Amino acid sequence: MLKNMGGIDRVIRVVLGLAAVAAGLYFRNWWGAIGIVLLLTSAAGTCPLYLPFGLSTQPAVRSPRS
Repeated sequence: MLKNMGGIDRVIRVVLGLAAVAAGLYFRNWWGAIGIVLLLTSAAGTCPLYLPFGLSTQPAVRSPRS
């Protein structure tokens, strides 16, 4: 899969994912599952929900000038 997540997007997902996992453990509910999904997508660098919409937060690669 092509990476479609930029650095800031990944950091935000890690922070929110850790918070959701902590909330899930503390309150003993399903928030932990959402947190795990956020952590997995951040680790992979790909968000499956971005694909059908053609979204990407990955910065465009510049071609070197000759």
